[in-house]
Amino acid sequence: MAQPKEAPQTSAALSLTNPMLQSVAATELRPWGSFTILEEAQGYKIKRIEVKPGHRLSLQMHHHRSEHWIVVCGTAKVTCGDQEKLLFCNQSTYVPACTRHRLENPGVIPLILIEVQNGEYLGEDDIIRYQDDYARTQD
Repeated sequence: MAQPKEAPQTSAALSLTNPMLQSVAATELRPWGSFTILEEAQGYKIKRIEVKPGHRLSLQMHHHRSEHWIVVCGTAKVTCGDQEKLLFCNQSTYVPACTRHRLENPGVIPLILIEVQNGEYLGEDDIIRYQDDYARTQD
């Protein structure tokens, strides 16, 4: 007789077996699009970021974290330090801590990317904004 298959573990079930893993999947809306925290644990956070066509995030910097961006869909215009480049599906880039950077969607379809943050502190308040289309810069 066939044995019933065990159901795959959800992130909530995994967090019960690994106390360092937090169960997350909340989407936060922003003027430029949205982000969803897929997973977070000590030292890293994984997000799904969606940027609307023609929109961009602030020119910003983080003291306590670096970021890896992997494009899943669309076109990303990336500013990292003094360099600008275009990234397409399945391409990636690295943003070191303490480096000014910006993410833009110059295309006509939504830009979807996966962001992997690494660092000692990953809070949303570790953002220094230098320029912002939505008036969120610090005074």
